[in-house]
Amino acid sequence: MTIKSKTRAVPLVVAALAGSVALAACGAANENTSSGSSGSAAGTSAAEQLSGSLSGAGSSAQQAAMQGWQAGFSSQQPGVTINYDPVGSGGGRTQFLSGGLDFAGSDAALSDAEVQQAQTACGSGGYFELPNYISAIAVVYNLQGVDNLQLSPATLAKIFAGTVKTWNDPAIAADNPGKNLPNTAIAPTHRADKSGTTANFTDYLNKTAGDVWTNASSDTWPLQGGEAANQTSGMVAAVKAGAGSIGYADESQAQGLQIAKIKVGSSWVGPSSKGAAALAASSPTVPGRGATDLAIQLNRTTTSSSEYPLVLVSYHIGCLQPKDATKGQILAAFENYVISKDGQEAAAKAAGSAPISDAQRSKSQQIVDQIKG
Repeated sequence: MTIKSKTRAVPLVVAALAGSVALAACGAANENTSSGSSGSAAGTSAAEQLSGSLSGAGSSAQQAAMQGWQAGFSSQQPGVTINYDPVGSGGGRTQFLSGGLDFAGSDAALSDAEVQQAQTACGSGGYFELPNYISAIAVVYNLQGVDNLQLSPATLAKIFAGTVKTWNDPAIAADNPGKNLPNTAIAPTHRADKSGTTANFTDYLNKTAGDVWTNASSDTWPLQGGEAANQTSGMVAAVKAGAGSIGYADESQAQGLQIAKIKVGSSWVGPSSKGAAALAASSPTVPGRGATDLAIQLNRTTTSSSEYPLVLVSYHIGCLQPKDATKGQILAAFENYVISKDGQEAAAKAAGSAPISDAQRSKSQQIVDQIKG
């Protein structure tokens, strides 16, 4: 993996996240109750033993949650293998829409154009888009001697736009009164791959500081220059390695890095699963989508200090009627567990994510029950 800038390329060795995990479900889709209260426990002893595999790919931020879901499944369905390659959200969506995957994991909802492609790819059976992972995006930085950094949306936008170039810039000083800020050069770091985390980060900058950040939400970094790194692991490694660096990453994978607070209303708020969940719960669904598409339109401009607006909601995207009946059975069983309370708790334990609400689970369960084997 290579970190790129205008003038240099710095090689980094980063552990690959891609791999296969054995996942299993507690039974066929319709065996769960509408509450999905115990995907790993209900009916375990009588569950039909499935055999086969699914291929999924996408969000690297979702990888830790996938490992949590694997742990809840593997003892129940040893004959089932789900392969998940954390290539990034954009790569996962592209592969799924071209027919190369059984499901995609994405930190950004399908675009309107991709909705049309999903309908074509899945045919008359239709597609589903289910929110199953809610997490805060942390603004991570590497600046020795400066803890508890605070950054307003406008200042953050100026940093990533390249107009604020040193850590003692007046804009940063105004956000951090009394702090001794060095004149160290700022090295803003962005994702090099198509990334749902980037889509959420650029959406936040555009919605909260649109006079500074005029680019619309994009899963591809819209500006030239700066450092670039592939996947979440690459972002984390790049910021750790570079004095003066700043980047953005799923909070679950930001351990060992300094994390800034962002301004929400008149308060300074740090990332938390509770704040992320509150923001997602108060946000409406994207208008104009079909009944099996539960994409959320996140309220980035909240002024409530109990909500953290720099958040990602990660989705599973798949077909309601896969051509292969066995894959349909496995997909139904897998998604049943993912949305269940046990599945959400497993993800929270593994990744620090926020569980979906009971209301969201009920809506998702009605859709999962339509997946046909």
